[in-house]
Amino acid sequence: MSGSFLLTTLDPMLRGGSCVLLLFLAAALLRDHGRVQAARLGAFFALGAAAFALLSGQAIGLGAGPWRVPILAISTGNNVVFWLFARALFDDEFRPTAWHGAVWAAVVATVLTCGLVLQPRHAAIAGPVDQALNLASLGFAVLAVAQTISSWSADLVERRRRLRVAVVAASAAYIALVAIGNIVGGPADGMFDLAQAAGLTVIVVGVAWSFLGVAGGEALFPGVEPVRPATSAELSPADLTLVAALERAMSFDRAYRQDGLTIGQLANTHGVPEYRLRRLINQGLGHRNFNSFLNRYRIADARAGLADPGQAAVPILTIALDAGFNSLGPFNRAFRAETGMTPSEYRRQALGGGAGEPAISISAGRIPNSA
Repeated sequence: MSGSFLLTTLDPMLRGGSCVLLLFLAAALLRDHGRVQAARLGAFFALGAAAFALLSGQAIGLGAGPWRVPILAISTGNNVVFWLFARALFDDEFRPTAWHGAVWAAVVATVLTCGLVLQPRHAAIAGPVDQALNLASLGFAVLAVAQTISSWSADLVERRRRLRVAVVAASAAYIALVAIGNIVGGPADGMFDLAQAAGLTVIVVGVAWSFLGVAGGEALFPGVEPVRPATSAELSPADLTLVAALERAMSFDRAYRQDGLTIGQLANTHGVPEYRLRRLINQGLGHRNFNSFLNRYRIADARAGLADPGQAAVPILTIALDAGFNSLGPFNRAFRAETGMTPSEYRRQALGGGAGEPAISISAGRIPNSA
C-alpha cells in the first residue's frame, strides 16, 4: 500500500470517523448526563478533540482555510479542558472557577494572537510562543495524570474506576506524544499525521465502546441518584461487624478528622483488605466515592458546631477545618449540596431556633433495617 494512498485516503477516513464518534459522544454525554459536571467537561473535551482531528490532518485540507486559527485555538485550549475533566472525574464536588476559565481564555488568546498577528508578520517571537504552547499542552497532560494519581483511589466503583484511569491515561499519553512530536519535529512526509490519526481513532473507539456498555463495564458517568444502601438482612455477619466498627470509628473516634485519611489507611486500621472495605462502603452504605462518605460525617460535625450557641463566635473556617476539610471552598460546596443552604445561612437559622431549625445528627452511614 503506497504512502500516497495512506495519506490521501486512510488519514481522512480515520479523522472523519473519529470526528463522528466524538460528536456522538459529546451529544450523548450532554443528553444522558448533562447534570454531571464531569460529563459536561467530557463533552467539551470531545468537541475540542474533534476540532483537533479536523485541523491536524494535511489531507483533509482545513489547515489553510480562514477558520484555521480559531479551530487551532479551540483545540489547543482543549488541553486545559482535559485537565479540568480529569479533576472532575475523580472529585464529584469539583466545580470550575473563574480562574480556570481565565487559564483557558489565556491559552486561546495566545493562539489567536500568534496565528493572526505574529505569524503573518513573521515575528521572531512567533516560534518561541508556538513552542511554549506545546510545552503548556504537555504540562496540562502531566497535571491531569498527577490529579488522577492523587485521587483515583477515592472512587469506590471498581470497574468504573479502572475505566476512568484508562481514559485519562490514554488521553494524556496521546496529548503528550503529540506535543513532544511538535516540539522535536515530526517526519515531513505526513506519516506523523497519519500516526496521530490512528492513535486518536483507537482511543475514541475504546471510549465509545465502553461508554455504550458494549464492553460490559460500569458507566463512566452514572446517574446522579444515590445508590440504595443494603439492608441488615442483605449483609453477612462479618460485614455487619465491620459496619459497626466503621460507625464507632467515625461517630465516636471521629476518624474523618484525620488529615489526608485514605481508604487504604482505614482498611489497615480495621484489618481488612481494601477491596472489601470499598465494596462495603459502596454497596452496603450506598456511597460511590470515599470522599463523599467522609464528607457526610464532616458535614454533620460542622452542622453541630454551627448550631452550638457556645461556638457562635467561632469562624466558619475554623469549624470547617476542625471537621476535616482542607479549605473553605470545598466545605461550602459540600455543605450546600448536603443541606441546601450556605453555612452562614444554616448558622443563622439554627441559632435563631424555632420550628424550622435543622436537625443535627452525627451519624452518616447506618445500615437500614430490613422491612
